[in-house]
Formats: sequence, structure tokens, C-alpha cells
Amino acid sequence: MKTILVTGGAGFIGSHTVDRLLEKGYKVKIIDNLSKPVHLKGKPVYIPSEAEFIYGDVRDKNVMEYALDGIDGIFHFAAYQDYLTDFSKFFDINTKGTALIYEIIVERNLPVKKIVIASSQAVLGEGLYSCKNCGFVLPNIRTEEQLKNGDWEVKCPKCNGSVKLQITDETVINPQNQYAMSKYTQELIGINLGKRYEIPTTALRYSIVQGPRQSFYNMYSGILRIFCLHLYFNKQPTAYEDGNSIRDYINIQDVVDANILVLEDNKANFEVFNVGGGNPYTVKEFGEIVSKVYNKNIKPRITGEYRYGDIRHIFSDISKLKKLGWTPKVSIEKSVCDYIDYLEKQTDISDIMNFAQKTMKKMNVIRKANSVMRKAKK
Repeated sequence: MKTILVTGGAGFIGSHTVDRLLEKGYKVKIIDNLSKPVHLKGKPVYIPSEAEFIYGDVRDKNVMEYALDGIDGIFHFAAYQDYLTDFSKFFDINTKGTALIYEIIVERNLPVKKIVIASSQAVLGEGLYSCKNCGFVLPNIRTEEQLKNGDWEVKCPKCNGSVKLQITDETVINPQNQYAMSKYTQELIGINLGKRYEIPTTALRYSIVQGPRQSFYNMYSGILRIFCLHLYFNKQPTAYEDGNSIRDYINIQDVVDANILVLEDNKANFEVFNVGGGNPYTVKEFGEIVSKVYNKNIKPRITGEYRYGDIRHIFSDISKLKKLGWTPKVSIEKSVCDYIDYLEKQTDISDIMNFAQKTMKKMNVIRKANSVMRKAKK
């Protein structure tokens, strides 16, 4: 493969992947519509001049026909990924954009040798749990009634008893919110149409990716961005629910390593892989790490607020990708340090956190548990 198209190549994961591709001697095309609020200030300065930049939308067939001309491989990162209630937009961009790539390749009989689709850990939903009465179970979304009462933990969907989180592999598919469902449609399109039309395809389910270039302007996503911005302005960030939700975090350079590996390794064809950091952390633990690295004694505050539709815990099993020779190498502390360095170099950041918080509350994304129940549970 000589020439690679990177959709969403001006974004966080896309731009770092572009850099690595150029370092390895690939020719690169980027297509990006520089959508707001992610690219609130237009084309980022870090886009390399060596890459051909195409300003356009992955849903525009004429633009995509031009972008796909002469391409050997594709990284498909372009997606809508905030947490607002414009449900149709997730499927219009994520599902339609992915389907159009395969449509053009098949119609024009393009000799594309590999497509790598950016999926998400969110496809796993609440992930795999074990119940002492019912065995392994896949819980669904927690009800509004449960969350309103400050009852945060997942229950067994069969007996309503307590359950224990398990490390979750790629066989688990249980998307619970609009973003997760749209990402799973991308996997279905890519793997199934890829097999049918002999277009080698791989989907990567990223855990929470950390590092420089994450947009400052998303309403919802990016715990590292949110916590660091709060500390930058000497404000106390909010940890939703009780701060004990479990996640795993992965550095952007480890993600790029995984991207390049599956692009070049045919053993990854028609497979789905988790790409995670290998270690679970609670949100409070993550906040303490950020505070320590930033050298600011500002810990997250617990208010009893929650984001309806959030998963409680998730921890991805990365053993499948490790069998191809990949392993995460960068510590969570290094991820935080690199992001702080990036943040401190900015000269035009306004305090957008209050605006984001107010917007999500207005749209009823952020809600608050009953204060009496929360006090009773302390």
C-alpha cells in the first residue's frame, strides 16, 4: 500500500495517525469537514503540508469519489461523537458515511486493500458481569428511577441481585446509547460488506483515548480534557454519580501503534479488536492522578449529578490484539503530562466549561439524584 485516505484526519486520533503514516513513507489524503464545535477555530495548525487536505463531508458522494481515487487503504475516523439528543445525526454521519465508502468502492471496482474503521468501547455497553445466582449476564441501561434514587450500581437483569464486573472481550455487543449504536452499525457495514465484496476490513473498539489535540470544545466527551481544563482555571471538576465508575484509558501513541499494525497485518482482516490500556481506574482515581501530575490540590467534587445513559463500568479485554504483537506502553501519568503540556501552550482558551455544563443541563443530559437518598447512602 502506498496511498492512504484518512477520513476525519484533522481530528484527534486521525491527525496523529496521519503523522505516523507520513513518517513511515505513505502518501496521505485527508478529508475533513472541520465541523464545529470540535474544530471551532477552523483547520488546525498541526495538519502537515505533505498531506493532501480535502475540505468535505464523508456523506457527499461527489467529494468521496474524488477522495477515494487512487487510494490503497483507508482509515475511517470521521464520526459524530458527542452526547446530545440529536439522535438522527449520529446515524446520518456515522452509518451513512461508512456505507457510502463501500458503495463507491463496489460501484467503481476500486482496488482498496484495507479499511480500518474506528469503533468504540461503547459498543460493549455495560459489558460483562457475573451474578452468583445467574452466571454471566449482560445488563442493560440503568433506569431513570434507579439513578434518581442515587442507586448507582448495575443490577442483574434476571434476578435484580448484585453483580461483579468482568473484563469484557470482543464477543460482547450491547450498545446502550445513540453513539454506541451508530458505531456498531459501522462495524456491521464494514465487516459484512467487506467480506461480501472482498474488501479487507478491521474495526477497532477504542477505550478512552488520551493525549494532545483532543478538542477543547466538545460538550461531553474527554475526561482528561474536562479535568485538565478545570484545573487550568483552578476550578473543581465534577465526578458524576459517586465517582466510582470504572474505565480504562489508552494513550494516543499506543492507539496509533494499533492502527498501523492492523493496517499492515493481514491477520487482522475481518476482525474486531478492543484497544485499551489494560488497567482499570475509577473516575475519582483518575482525578487524583490528574491533580497530582498538575501539582494542584483540587480533587473532583461529588454532587449526585449524573448523565442519563452513561454506562456504570467497563473494562476491555485486549488479549486478542496482543496476540498480533501489540501492547500498550505509555502510562496514564505520561498521558496526563503530555496533555497538560499541550494545554499550557494554548494562548486563546476561554473558560468554556460552564457553558458546556449549562447546555447539557438545559438539554436534560445532566440530571440530579434525590438528595435524601444520596445522604442515606454516604
